Amino acid sequence: MSNISLIIEERAANIGNFMVGRLLPFREKRAVGPFVFIDHMGPAHLSDHENMDVPPHPHIGLSTLTFLFEGSIMHRDSLGTELEIKPGAVNWMTAGKGIVHSERTPEYLRHSDKMLHGLQIWVALPKELEQMDPNFAHVEADDIPKWEEDGVSYKLIAGEAFGKKSPVPVYSPLYFIEIKSKEAKKINIGKDLFGESGLYILEGSIKSGEHVYDPKQILITNDSTLCEFEISENSTVYIFGGQPFPEEHFIFWNFVSSDKEILEKAKKDWKEQTFPKVPGETEFVPLPEPRIK
Repeated sequence: MSNISLIIEERAANIGNFMVGRLLPFREKRAVGPFVFIDHMGPAHLSDHENMDVPPHPHIGLSTLTFLFEGSIMHRDSLGTELEIKPGAVNWMTAGKGIVHSERTPEYLRHSDKMLHGLQIWVALPKELEQMDPNFAHVEADDIPKWEEDGVSYKLIAGEAFGKKSPVPVYSPLYFIEIKSKEAKKINIGKDLFGESGLYILEGSIKSGEHVYDPKQILITNDSTLCEFEISENSTVYIFGGQPFPEEHFIFWNFVSSDKEILEKAKKDWKEQTFPKVPGETEFVPLPEPRIK
């Protein structure tokens, strides 16, 4: 019997002047372990007059993970951080009780043609840490654990697995793993996983049982310890998951919390612009009006 309980297709979402493929949350699966939101951003070809410009916007109750394949983003936040993220590095921003940040094309690229392609991920915080002080961590590409086994390349972007630990400072048991192969191979990594697990196909394909799955799909496993599949040649997949939280987490816009009253307070604070400011920024993204899910 197949170990796949759910298949999620990318759904287009607009985050400004280009589209992203939204993968989580999904109506049938709101989270995988502590992962509550995944966007596949791009690949976007931006001309010399097109730039990524996401003005200051707030977050609470989560950590954001930005991981680029191509391009560059200038991150600025209300802690005073100003840092360019490049392919292979990890920006890990923990919002806790509240942080505000902007994401823009760096100044030196704003008048040239460019590419932007990557993943943007939200990881919910444990209930007892949802109101922690915000912080920011940046981990360079060379510091991410990477290794090869049977001709397959592995990278542990965040969390713990395979007896290894990423330097990204996570707050609950989780893993985010990149697997690349130039040749068709059988992958059996269930013994190294735990909790809930999902698999995102970036390029190439995988085969599970008699079924072949193509890019822009997330596969959610029934049992992470039985994670086994065949990866086709020239494929890249991402495995993500970990221990789910005992309580439900709610999402409103950029806010995540196990307490709806905290979400309501965050809405009020953003409407009244009492969140901390991003130095050097004057714009902001207005609060939308959809209901709490």
